Amino acid sequence: MFGFGVPEMVILLAIVLVVFGAGKLPEVAGAMGKSILNFKKAAQGADERVIDAPAAAPVRNGNEAAVEIDLAAPRKDEA
Repeated sequence: MFGFGVPEMVILLAIVLVVFGAGKLPEVAGAMGKSILNFKKAAQGADERVIDAPAAAPVRNGNEAAVEIDLAAPRKDEA
């Protein structure tokens, strides 16, 4: 997806290790894992709301609107 291969991941891990240090690395990884889990849960909840939303609202088809607004029919004063 992003074009990350094994060499890129090793370089990224080395940079993270230098920035955060070996002691903070487990904390950072745990926080990142929790963040990803929360994001996935939120995304799944949004998908469920989108799927359920059409069932809540009644759907009108185009024929009903055409019956209500029939521009081709002659007016009563023209007939």
